[in-house]
Amino acid sequence: MAPPLDLCAMNNLHSILLMTFSMFCFGVEDFMIKHMAASLPPGQVLLMLGFGGAVIFAAIAKARGQALFPTGAGTGMLYLRSALEGMLAICMVLGLWLVPLSVFATVLQTSPLMLTMGAALFLGETVGWRRWAAISVGFFGILLIIRPGTTGFDPATLLVLAATVLISARDLISRRLPKSVPSLTVAFQGFAALVISGPLLMLVMGTALVPATAGQTAGMATTVLFGVMGYFAIVVSTRIGDAVALAPFRYTRMVFALILGIVILGERPEMLTYLGAGLIIASGLYTYLRERRIAMQMTEAPLQPNC
Repeated sequence: MAPPLDLCAMNNLHSILLMTFSMFCFGVEDFMIKHMAASLPPGQVLLMLGFGGAVIFAAIAKARGQALFPTGAGTGMLYLRSALEGMLAICMVLGLWLVPLSVFATVLQTSPLMLTMGAALFLGETVGWRRWAAISVGFFGILLIIRPGTTGFDPATLLVLAATVLISARDLISRRLPKSVPSLTVAFQGFAALVISGPLLMLVMGTALVPATAGQTAGMATTVLFGVMGYFAIVVSTRIGDAVALAPFRYTRMVFALILGIVILGERPEMLTYLGAGLIIASGLYTYLRERRIAMQMTEAPLQPNC
């Protein structure tokens, strides 16, 4: 009979499954946001997405008797996370609006590299020289995709790069949220932040609300549905799983988005984009395998970190 999995392994297994499902939902959501932003102001798309998601999570949280705006020790991290979520949403919707979906999804894969570095610098997780070398290779892959200083450089890709930094900061903060804060509350505040950032973006861009057609309303409802499912899954995933172990599975978002971009939108990424994506994925997979080997060597240790 096989020995039972320890609690750490079970948590990581569940979080990996949730992360992969979340990336699928986000891939569909990215496609829908790009589609909706072609006919509606980007700020309005954020507002509608945030309002729909906030209403859903508020209703579920209230039905379970959970506070939407908790107070007490440690909840400052929750509100900091929500503020980052609002800034992240602006970078994401502008990036989706301005950058091809395939390029957007590929550049976004910087996030696991940022997360690994953040876990080492701020969570005290050990990252050896081999993984630092793999991270360097991954960043070289990013340079191949963005190609700064060349005629192929698109400044809008910097918005996506900024989003990856904010994603990493948000997820690292998720690991420091008090256990007493329900995941439904975290998800509600994440969507509620969009209700603020959406109008702010409209104000900056000088755009006004546009009456939505029945088709646009149905499209936004679909976007909200996938956004809600993906968001709740990633909140739970990052709270129960190890940050470094989860990082490689974020690459599945790129796979889903590439398929949608190529098959439905007819995008044809350049060869350098594929090469850069390959380097990023390879570095992430090596980082994961290295982390797994270290974890196996520590299985006999009396204390299990990050569990």
